[in-house]
This record gives sequence, C-alpha cells and structure tokens, in this order.
Amino acid sequence: MARHGMFATRDVGSLISGTTEEGTRLKKAVSVRHLTAMGVGAIIGTGIFVVIGEGSRIAGPAVVLSFVLAAVACAFSALSYAELASSIPVSGSAYTYAYATLGEVVAWIIGWDLILEYGVSVAAIALGWGGNLNAFLDAAFGWSLPTAIATSPEDGGIFNLPAVVVVLAITFLLVRGVTESLRVNLVMVVIKLLVLTFFIVVAFANFGTGNFTPFAPHGVDGITSAAAIIFFAYIGFDAVSTGSEEARNPARDLPLAILGSLAVCTVFYVLTVIGAIGIATPEQMSSSDAPLAAALDQGAGMNWAAAVLALGAVVAITSVVLVIFYGQTRIFFAMCRDGLLPRRLATVNQRYGTPARLTIVLGVSISVLAAFVPLGTIVELVNIGTLFAFVLVNIGVIVLRRTRPDMPRPYRVPWVPVLPLIGIAFAVYLMADLPLDTWIRFVGWMAVGLLIYLLYGYRHSRLRGPESRRS
Repeated sequence: MARHGMFATRDVGSLISGTTEEGTRLKKAVSVRHLTAMGVGAIIGTGIFVVIGEGSRIAGPAVVLSFVLAAVACAFSALSYAELASSIPVSGSAYTYAYATLGEVVAWIIGWDLILEYGVSVAAIALGWGGNLNAFLDAAFGWSLPTAIATSPEDGGIFNLPAVVVVLAITFLLVRGVTESLRVNLVMVVIKLLVLTFFIVVAFANFGTGNFTPFAPHGVDGITSAAAIIFFAYIGFDAVSTGSEEARNPARDLPLAILGSLAVCTVFYVLTVIGAIGIATPEQMSSSDAPLAAALDQGAGMNWAAAVLALGAVVAITSVVLVIFYGQTRIFFAMCRDGLLPRRLATVNQRYGTPARLTIVLGVSISVLAAFVPLGTIVELVNIGTLFAFVLVNIGVIVLRRTRPDMPRPYRVPWVPVLPLIGIAFAVYLMADLPLDTWIRFVGWMAVGLLIYLLYGYRHSRLRGPESRRS
C-alpha cells in the first residue's frame, strides 16, 4: 500500500501524537460518568416515548422481545466501538478508525457520511423538540406557540423558532466548554430517567397480565419487523466514542461508557415496555402519538401525567441534541486537523478549550437547516449512515487484528472475527430493508463527497503535507 496514495492509512501512533499538538489540543476533562451520560443522553430520546406504539402494533405484547432483540443487534457493534475507542483515543469515531485501518479515501467517505448523519440528526431532532415543547405547553398550561413561528414552511409555518433557539443555545454551551456541556447533559439524563422511573412505578402499581394474551399475535415475523424499527431507538452509543480524545482515562472509561450506556438504556426500555403493556393494550398505544401518556391515561386514569411525560420528552430531546451536536463537532474537528477539510477550523480556543470557531459555523448552519429546510425526505439518510458506520467499525476491528496484532488493546472484542461479522450482518440486514430512494440519495451524497475529496481533501491532506515529507 502506497504511503501517499488514496488508500494510505495513518499509523495509530501518529494519530495519537497528533492530539498533543499546540493549538489543536483538546482538554482531557471528561470522566466515565460524563461519558456514560453521553451515551444515555444520545440513546433515550423520542424513541421510547413514540416508537413503543408502532412496535406494539406490529408485534403485539411480544414487542418486549423486539426491544431485547434490537439491543442485541446493537451490542455486537458496540463491542467493536469499545475496542477501537480504547485503543485509538482520538476524536473522529468511525472516521478515525477507518483512517487507521482501511485508508484515507474510505475514512473520508465515512467522515462525509457522518457529517450528513449528525447534521441532519441535530436539525431533525431540533424540529421534534419544538413539537414536544408545544405539547408540554398545551398539556401543562393549555397554551402553545403560534403555528407560524413553531413549524417549518413544509408544515405550514414561516420558520421554526423553537428549533433555532435550541440549536443556538446548545452551540453557546458547547463553545463555553466540554465540562460545562456534559454537566448539563448529566442533569438532563437524570431528569429523563426519573420521568421513565415515574412511568415504570405507576405502571407496575396498576399492573395486570390480561393484555399479554395473545403474546405474539403476528409470530416471529412481527417480532423481527418491530425490532428493525425499534433498533433506531438505541442508536446513539456510538457518539460516546467521539469524546475519546477528551476522556481522562480512555482505556478504561470508553468501553465502560459505551457498553454501560447501552445496558442502562436496555433495562429502562424493557421495564417501560413491560409496564406499558401491563396497563394498556397494544391498540390503545398504537392509536396515539404519545403512547406512554395514553397508557397512563387509559390504564391508570392519570390524564395529568401527559404533562409529566411531555416534559420528559422535551428534556430527553434536548439531551440528544447536545450529545449528537457535540459528536458532529468532534468528527468535523478531526477531519479539519487531518487537512481533509480547512485546517484553520481545527483551532482550539485557548480560553474555553473547545473548537469554538468550528462549533459556531456548524451551529448557525444547522439552525438555518432546522428553520427552513424540509427534512422529511432526507431523514432516513440518518439510518443508512449510522448502519454504514457500524459496518466499517466492525471491519476495522478485524483488519487491525491482522495488521497490528501487537497493538495495545485495553479492551478486546471476544471471538474475533465471529462477533464483528455478526455485527456486520445485522447492519447489512437493516440497510437492505431501507427504501430505494434512501439508497439513491445516499449514493448521491457519497458521490458529491468523493468529488470534494479529489478536488480538495487529497491535495491538502497531512499525508501529503510538509510534515509528512520530513518524516
């Protein structure tokens, strides 16, 4: 493999040493508690508050098994993320891992993919935040924001002011510092876990077994079909790996945070689903846009609980916006530092210890996207982008085990290559089920990215810069 060709890889040692350069050095201020809260913050969003209704419609009470199956599907990729994050503690997540294993052009492709995935995610989630804010205001106070300033043009409004406000507020927080940002996220994670705990306690206090019969009305097909939808309620643990460069003890903390956040969310999800089925039928939940609130209203006679759950959804979504946006800034930062995007954006603000300039540029861009752009047609690109990243991370573990067998690995995936191959199979299976239009848009975005790489990234890459030639 040619050192300076498009498929040249970055040595793991050079990737790690690059994190200590003056001007682009991030502060190591993130603890295992903050990293775990990042994972929980990114995973528990609107998924559990909404997807349980659609899942129960498809699988019936057996949706409980669908949630477990989806968690297992994620677990295989989570193991691979844990190994690479602990071994290569560098910002960039799947982009950096691909650079170390599969070559620069593959790294660029996955980085370009993640830019779209995270950017569209933040904009789409911010739109959902505005809708849930209105739902909370209506449930708690009987008042909501006017349609003109609370929805985007595609939904009949002029612009989505709440989406802009939440994105700019998160931008300000991320500029001020990673420690401050993750402390706020930790508080929000505690609040949304308390809201789910409230639901679980009330549901089990009013629990009955009658709704569990028949358990699987649509058989195994219903369970697996529901799992394919529910899978996306678990996505977010990968964002933990974007904080690896700022972790105080990445070798120990990253595997604990990645696998721990997935385990915590799985326990809460399963208890929530069991409790929901115990007080409401699948039909009652699937007919409502707020299935958990509907379950408490119809199963426990607590119509006021809608306000509590709406507040939980607002806090949950705010936390997701924070963590996903943080992840995007760190991936973009890594690509800029490597020269594949303008290196001046990788400058770290000396006062705050964050890539402030880059964060502001991204924040303004995403707020405009959330305010005006129709997102319905491109939101499924988030799903295919995430699954594509899962495939490459699993491949990266297999490749590095062969090319760098002696590399220090604080955490090792057991039974390689079997478990990573299972992770690949799960991701490919779910990708194959996505609509053709999504695949066409995905290929189109990748083609645009490849053109930018050939015109700019290839020539400005650090692999072809003066420091590389001196080495």
